[in-house]
Amino acid sequence: MSRLRHSTSTAPMFHLRLLRCRFSSISTLPPSRSWSPHAAFAAATERVIAGTLSPEDAHRLFDELLRQATPVPARSLNGFLTALSRAPDTGACRDGPALFNRTRREEAGSRVVSSTIFTYGILMNCCGRTRRPELGLAFFGRVLRMGLKTNVVVATMVLQCLSSAKRTDEAVDILLHRISELGCVPDAFSYSIVLKSLCDDSRSQRALDLLHMWEKERGVCSPNVVTYNTGIHGFFKEGEVSKACNLFHEMVQKGVEPNVVTYSLTIDALCKARAMDKAELFLRQMIDKGVQPNNVTYNVMIHGYSTLGQWKEAGKMFREMTRQGLIPDLVTWTSFMASLCKHGRTKEAAEFFDSMTAKGHKPDLVTYHVLLHGHATEGCFADMINLFNAMATKGILPDRQVFNILIDAHAKHRMMDEAMHIFTGMQGQGVCPDVWTYSTLISALCRMGRLADAMDNFSQMIGKGVQLNTVVYHSLIQGFSTHGDLRKAKELVYEMTNKGIPCPNIAFFSSIMDSLCKEGRVMDAHDIFHLVTDIGLKPNIITFNTLIDGYCLVGEMEKAFGVLDSMVSAGIEADVFTYNTLAYGYCRCGRTDDGLILFREMVQNKPKPTTITYNIILDGLFRAGRTFAAKKMFLEMTETGITKLGAMDVKFDIKILNTMINAMFKVRRREEANGLFAGISASRMVPNASTYSVMIGNLLKEGSVEEAENMFSLMEKSGCAPDSRLINNIIRILLENGDIVKAGNYMSKVDGKSISLEASTTSLLMCLFSSKGKYREQISLLPVNYQFFNGVS
Repeated sequence: MSRLRHSTSTAPMFHLRLLRCRFSSISTLPPSRSWSPHAAFAAATERVIAGTLSPEDAHRLFDELLRQATPVPARSLNGFLTALSRAPDTGACRDGPALFNRTRREEAGSRVVSSTIFTYGILMNCCGRTRRPELGLAFFGRVLRMGLKTNVVVATMVLQCLSSAKRTDEAVDILLHRISELGCVPDAFSYSIVLKSLCDDSRSQRALDLLHMWEKERGVCSPNVVTYNTGIHGFFKEGEVSKACNLFHEMVQKGVEPNVVTYSLTIDALCKARAMDKAELFLRQMIDKGVQPNNVTYNVMIHGYSTLGQWKEAGKMFREMTRQGLIPDLVTWTSFMASLCKHGRTKEAAEFFDSMTAKGHKPDLVTYHVLLHGHATEGCFADMINLFNAMATKGILPDRQVFNILIDAHAKHRMMDEAMHIFTGMQGQGVCPDVWTYSTLISALCRMGRLADAMDNFSQMIGKGVQLNTVVYHSLIQGFSTHGDLRKAKELVYEMTNKGIPCPNIAFFSSIMDSLCKEGRVMDAHDIFHLVTDIGLKPNIITFNTLIDGYCLVGEMEKAFGVLDSMVSAGIEADVFTYNTLAYGYCRCGRTDDGLILFREMVQNKPKPTTITYNIILDGLFRAGRTFAAKKMFLEMTETGITKLGAMDVKFDIKILNTMINAMFKVRRREEANGLFAGISASRMVPNASTYSVMIGNLLKEGSVEEAENMFSLMEKSGCAPDSRLINNIIRILLENGDIVKAGNYMSKVDGKSISLEASTTSLLMCLFSSKGKYREQISLLPVNYQFFNGVS
């Protein structure tokens, strides 16, 4: 008895505790007459609708159902499964088909659950909603095996599952040939599913053919506006604008009235095609037809006009939108601001931002990204930092992209101490740097020669498990190559190759060689040339020409011809750029006669001289003080040589005249330079940006500031836009001459897009206006956006 008591009191109690742990409050006693499957499933259904039923709760319900072995009414089960299929994408919803499958696998299942066609329709719908189309098709296979009579819901779900599984051709086959075998007649919804699948598969023409086939059958249903919208959207997505518009007109002719979706789709496509006049026409037609535009319609119109820089029209759309009783949403505001920033109008975007917040709209992170990036691009550091600080006061936590924008802005302006401070603060706030963050820092540090710091960040990046990419390795390889550590550069090349990252190509190394040659470091460039061959890359004509150019720039003509010999030995034929480079090298080092000999060889043989060749020779003659010979050559070109030059595809253009004007300034024959400029129109030519740049730059160098400003005004009046190089050149010359106010006027023209500050200009500003700079007391004379240099050490 004692052993019996022990066995009945200890083991069952232990087992009971295990069951309680597993099933919580569910009883483990024999089947209870009081447990009602109908009531249990009704309660569970209410919890699904309320969003309080967890996956664990759902499984416990079916545990109890199978244990009690009491049949559940089909209506109660179907109601529960329907609620699961319509619930948000939660674990419970995904478990709907799995829960049902338990009743198929376990012995008690067939006794407690009766399977009807309605149940399977619900289950297939649930599979479709949870993106498990193959499971839905498996349920359909079970329906066929069980011999259940199908209905239109199940047939529709089969089409939906096939479409979701990218089995569109099978869906088309069932729709056209086999749906009648299921005892169903296809309806508009069935056709719409297959049409959409074809359009999603970029087969909109096939969808249109199916649509026309459907119309000819004239069955119980006809295509509706949703059907046509599907086809129109498909054609637009594939770039078939004319076909989409034809389908639009076709639906109208057939008596199907377009709705707001139809018009919005059409207007959006026309805006993306920059056909704003046609988009406006569709908008007016839409209103005339009594179809009220919605936020989407006006958003695409505003974005379309903004993208083209047509701010007046975009503003008109804003006003019309509000008159229609529509309130611009955050998407509208942010889209408009992004377009303003993209066109260098960040100040207006900031005003727009203030207007938005004043009207009660709460900007999100995307809005802040747009405006911060705009300020950063235009170099408006004070505005950028103020906006960043404002985020904290409004309780908006900056994300990784915000910090990346700030770091990139400072890094581009060589303000690495500030960039590293932001980088440290970013991590202090729990925001993890990504590959873009590290690549920005490493690239900037390499450009500045701070290779040890760059490698420290590289090691930190690896330690934190951030995925390395091509940009990071390219920055490091370029940094070490540029600063003479080719051993480390080669090591990095092999390292990235071993990690499966593509090795830099020949264009990458040619670019580095070109930069070094322009700095006069041709021997370093030649070392990189050897590195290229060591790692198995094959130099091309650009690589050889770069090295030839480098030796010509430093006057090492024999070595330049030595590279030419190596190029020919490698089976690469010299081109016109090669000969132009050698001719320029001769003229540059005072060996003009040798340049003329090379020029005559080009005239008699291949490659033939080009406009650039003539520019080089004329410039060489002027540099050598052989003005008479240069003028004679110029007159021969203009008077007797035009036909011959035309036959050689040499165009007598403004470039040659620019060369002569510049040469006259260099030999201090300013009056003749002015005469050449004044006579441009007589030569049936028009001054270009280079012409004005030559005139303005030389006038400034001579101290003729007023004349230079008059020339700049003439340039603007002629419709010739100054480029970034000219503006930077003017700013540097004026700063070096101590003319801070006028330099500031030209700095105001920097928009961060077509015109941006060059690194040399930024360096000069830092040197002159830093805490120890020559003009630190006059920093207030600069535009406000540039007064952040104050205090920079």
